[in-house]
Amino acid sequence: MSLRDRARYRFDRTLARSTGSLMGWLVVSCLAVVVPVSALLVWTDPGAPPSLSGRLTAVWRSSAETLRLGAVDGTPPRMLLAALLGLVALLCVSTLVGVITTGLAERLAELSRGRSTVLEEGHAVVLGWSDQVFTVVAELIAAQVPHRPRAVVLLADVDKTEMERALAAHVGPSGRTRLICRSGPASDPGVLALVSPRTARTVLVLPSGGPTADAEVLRTLLALRAVLGEDAEGPPVLAAVRDDQYRAAARLAAGPRGTVLETDTVTARLIAQCVRRPGLSLVLRDLLDFAGDEFHLADADAFHGRPFGAALLGHASACAVGLLTSQGRTLLNPPADTVIAPGSRLIILTRDEEAARPEECRHLVERPVIATAPPHPEDAAHVLLLGWNRRAPLVVDQLRRTARPGSVLDVVTDPSVPAPAREPEPSGASRLSVRFQSAALSRPETLLGFDLTPYDGTVVLGPDPGDGPDRPDDRTLVTLLALRLVEERTGRQLRVVTELTDDRNRPLAPLDPGSDVIVSGELTGLLMAQIAQNQHLAAVFDELFSADGSTICLRPAGHYVCPGSVTTFATVVAAARDRGECAIGYRRHDRRATPPDHGVRLNPHKAERREWSPDDQVIVVATDPPTPPTPGPPIPNPTREDAPPTHHREHASD
Repeated sequence: MSLRDRARYRFDRTLARSTGSLMGWLVVSCLAVVVPVSALLVWTDPGAPPSLSGRLTAVWRSSAETLRLGAVDGTPPRMLLAALLGLVALLCVSTLVGVITTGLAERLAELSRGRSTVLEEGHAVVLGWSDQVFTVVAELIAAQVPHRPRAVVLLADVDKTEMERALAAHVGPSGRTRLICRSGPASDPGVLALVSPRTARTVLVLPSGGPTADAEVLRTLLALRAVLGEDAEGPPVLAAVRDDQYRAAARLAAGPRGTVLETDTVTARLIAQCVRRPGLSLVLRDLLDFAGDEFHLADADAFHGRPFGAALLGHASACAVGLLTSQGRTLLNPPADTVIAPGSRLIILTRDEEAARPEECRHLVERPVIATAPPHPEDAAHVLLLGWNRRAPLVVDQLRRTARPGSVLDVVTDPSVPAPAREPEPSGASRLSVRFQSAALSRPETLLGFDLTPYDGTVVLGPDPGDGPDRPDDRTLVTLLALRLVEERTGRQLRVVTELTDDRNRPLAPLDPGSDVIVSGELTGLLMAQIAQNQHLAAVFDELFSADGSTICLRPAGHYVCPGSVTTFATVVAAARDRGECAIGYRRHDRRATPPDHGVRLNPHKAERREWSPDDQVIVVATDPPTPPTPGPPIPNPTREDAPPTHHREHASD
């Protein structure tokens, strides 16, 4: 061991003994530098005293001034007392500086932990942390009124710095909207009070991605109830749960001004609707974000006492789709002869409420080009479902409820993923026959052996998180690659509806441009942001995503105007009104593969004239013709014990 290492070791041991040792070394180090330098300055000064005692006194004065010990001359005791007084003053000042520094450091550490109280009013509070938070925050920022900047406050059991970095990376600049992050469990009433929920404009509770997400949402709602009390004048509360069994309890905990969304049910409904209406996901994504046109409530004073059909052609830059009555009832796509009573409000699709000014557009309607032939009824469908997860039973149930008589659903599950158990056939006829079989979907050659010719649509579902070492989207991407290979070999384009869990995997999916890709987290975030801005829209979206009532449909333009005719959009609106529908836009066939809109155009001006191709589609809010209900067995959400054997199996469930 070298002498340098030994010296460093002894020095470290001395420092480790006590604070006094550290102070001693500090004094020695200072004197070792200050005294020699002061002596050098004195001896090189031409005006220094000639005597040795005078020069030593000058060295003392220079060193004392440097160390702030005083520069008193005289006898040695007098100089010693001056040095002692300087040391005491230096100790007091150093102690004061240390106390101030420690206090500031502790305060900064507390602020970095996100445990300070938020003193805001009219802010939006977001409780919980998941992939949905980025969509929710981005949409809340986009929805802010430019001249009235507000704050978005987030509370989650995540490090404050990590939240701020993640938001900066995914959301980007927030403009004039202030993003405030606080760290701590939202289910703790003491921590929840830090974000001032009582003075908030709205409160959103997000589910996490863990297995206890719904229970955490329920505890957070109870904590919010404890903070707000039983006051009915508190802010509107919007929460999301995955499992239907928690919905009733969550509604009770959310209170009278609360709204609870079932994320799995909403996702399953959209998947089932996209099977019958290709391109619907593109329309809904455009409809739900705040970048373009969205639903608003507008005064109906100009239409009081008139039928709802008059309001359909009563706005040049807005599309009426329903009514909010004075009793609070939501009527989506009511009959055209429904009288608009005083106190009612119009549900319209427009860019902003200020643009929704009444303007008569009946003169723009060109009756001669309106199609008069009845539309061709929908035929029975043959659908292929690849994969299984907790939402699959809901998808099957939605397909069963909306299927035309004679439809068939073939379900192919991977042996490594839980699948439904064998079920008895129901009594009576059914509109949808469901057949199950097991195959290795992770192997591309499996799908190459399938005959996909008879299928009208294909649904691809990934496994639930935790079903294997891979992420859910990994298996989905493998299945999509196999389907792409089938398309290349057969030369036939498949209609594919895909569910993904991460929106970042959307560009990786080997799908044709404009295909329906459902990202459940993004969909939930968009819905929550829309309802957070207007709670009355909850009933609108609930009906749009349900199997019953009015929904958004894409129908051939030839159902409304003569193919090849050049006419206004007001003519299409009038034709849709005659069929009991509300036209809100169209999709151009020649741009269906062109991003970013893929041909979707919502809320065009009523005076817009264009040539309507036979392959164009009109986007309408319509009510499907009712079909007689038929009983069907519930599709279970199975556990591992229900997994099918690895060999192929087939049976008819109904």
